[in-house]
Amino acid sequence: MRRARRVRAVVFGVLAASAAGLAVFAEPPAANQAAPGPPDKGENVAPPGVPILQAPPENDAEPAATNAASNVVHAKAATNSAVGANPAPPAPATPVRSPAAILQALDKVTTETMTFAAPVGQRVRYKNLVFTVKACETSGLGQAEPQASAYVEIVSAPLASPGVAPQPPREVFHGWMFSTTPELNPLQHPIYDAWLIACMAPPPKT
Repeated sequence: MRRARRVRAVVFGVLAASAAGLAVFAEPPAANQAAPGPPDKGENVAPPGVPILQAPPENDAEPAATNAASNVVHAKAATNSAVGANPAPPAPATPVRSPAAILQALDKVTTETMTFAAPVGQRVRYKNLVFTVKACETSGLGQAEPQASAYVEIVSAPLASPGVAPQPPREVFHGWMFSTTPELNPLQHPIYDAWLIACMAPPPKT
């Protein structure tokens, strides 16, 4: 009987030890214990419960910097194009009217020339020609070559001579004369030639 009891005690002890070992192996991991992961390949491993903060890759930061630099370049280009753009031409100034025109006449037979002033609206005689200036104006004042133009009427009216009947007056020219381009609308006469020199400056305003 004693021997049977000892055998039973030994058997129960072995069974109890086996049961305890199985319980240890079957126990689930603790809640704060990190689950086993892939083998470490040199990466940082945080302690259990501590997250790992990964720095953004360098390639992701470059586009932002590149875009910022590109925006600055585009802004500079837009500013330069606005500054370098050709300005709009100024509106043409109104021509300045003058009270008289300065004319020059040539006698082709005697090669005599004369410069004289012809007030607007008054008749001025040069030998057998009578000049009447209707208007005289200057544009481009302040520039290197201002343009003077005058509307002139020229009548051939020979002077009376003893024993010769006077010829009736006849118009030999009417139109605009230009100081910078006298050949544009010249007087065509077999004896005389005339052209515009300038417009007399108007009197200062008081």
